[in-house]
Amino acid sequence: QVQLVESGGGLVQAGGSLRLSCAASGGTFSSYAMGWFRQAPGKERESVAAFLWSGGNTYYADSVKGRFTIPRDNAKNTVYLQMNNLKTGETAVYYCAAGSARYYSDSYYYATEGLYDSWGQGTQVTVSS
Repeated sequence: QVQLVESGGGLVQAGGSLRLSCAASGGTFSSYAMGWFRQAPGKERESVAAFLWSGGNTYYADSVKGRFTIPRDNAKNTVYLQMNNLKTGETAVYYCAAGSARYYSDSYYYATEGLYDSWGQGTQVTVSS
């Protein structure tokens, strides 16, 4: 059974940076898609960034392009969400997710929440003004 453990959330000022970590275990992740999602108070959960572990393009939501990246450490089965120039509206609980997937040339496919069947517990990110 896939387990995902997130860490790295906290309080940061607007314009600051934060890096979240997601340690994955219990699966053969070369055939998995990994994604970061977030849910702000009173809003639906939305995709932030996602990729297929074996390769291909990375999906980024338009709102985070140029500011967020999703590096990974294959040896540690760990995925990160590097968030730069954070905005107050990005206060949310951030979730890591994993799901078995195949290659699609359009990375938007990996933003689909229904693709993922394993979720982390979530980590709170609060961006203050």
